[in-house]
Amino acid sequence: MSQQARVLTLGNFDGVHLGHAALLVRARELAGETGRVTALVFDPHPRLVLSPADPAPAILTTFEQRRAAILAAGADEVLRLTPTPALLAQEPEAFIQSLVREHAPTWIVEGHDFRFGKGRRGDEHLLRELGEVHGFGLEIVGERLVPLCDQNLVRASSTIARWLVEQGRVLDAARVLGRPYRLTGIVEIGDRRGRQIGFPTANLATDNAYPADGVYAAIATLPDGRTFQVALHVGERPVFDDTRRTIEAYILDWDGPLAEGGEEYGWELSIDVIAFLRDQMRFASVDKLIVQINRDVARARDALTQHTQQPQESLA
Repeated sequence: MSQQARVLTLGNFDGVHLGHAALLVRARELAGETGRVTALVFDPHPRLVLSPADPAPAILTTFEQRRAAILAAGADEVLRLTPTPALLAQEPEAFIQSLVREHAPTWIVEGHDFRFGKGRRGDEHLLRELGEVHGFGLEIVGERLVPLCDQNLVRASSTIARWLVEQGRVLDAARVLGRPYRLTGIVEIGDRRGRQIGFPTANLATDNAYPADGVYAAIATLPDGRTFQVALHVGERPVFDDTRRTIEAYILDWDGPLAEGGEEYGWELSIDVIAFLRDQMRFASVDKLIVQINRDVARARDALTQHTQQPQESLA
């Protein structure tokens, strides 16, 4: 292996799922201890440029989340690749030539379905030919199959992970991602109804895709690194005739930032969504809602206790 191997991989990397992890593991192997692995990450999604009138898929991970996960999986650096109209209009040959000129890769590592260049004309065969011209090797990593809870096998992909999250199948999403699905955002002011009924919540403003409406067991990570159990509500609040979709975290066994002299709003919160507990329901009264919330808290504690007692899979 070259003493100065330079390995390049590029793509959207949304979710940084097990398929992406396999790419990064192989890239690390090719680079060895002395080489360098660079990940070029499209951000924002190219679809926003190619079809601005059509909504792009909701993101599983922000760029910073992707960057952290990609580095943890073996890359040495993560560079943002902004998909400008000029970049996306490049012919495949010109696109690769620009990468070679800037990064001088020894290897390029991609998945079997990688496409590049104008009209997505570039494929594995063209990339291999261009490697012979420009002096880099090409490594194609096969698909990663993941067994879901029902034993169905799916190909690890951002699309399937997003679908599972949006269906509330967070246990299955964690299997595809290699870790629990994480929501990261800023705690914002709400209408404070939760505190009025004895369950003050942290309302999370996030760019991450929302899970399906319902109640979940989750784990919150505070800015100082401490973690707490959470009963998480996603969706509308029909008992209050509120049709806005919100993410509200009732953090268990915690008095909140004000009790420690901190700010009540405007701080970052990360929430790992561990288990789906129930669908959203309409209650005839606030009193009946309170009874159900107490049940939700008890079930969340049970689910999180089981989660901590199980062997945890990592992104690999």
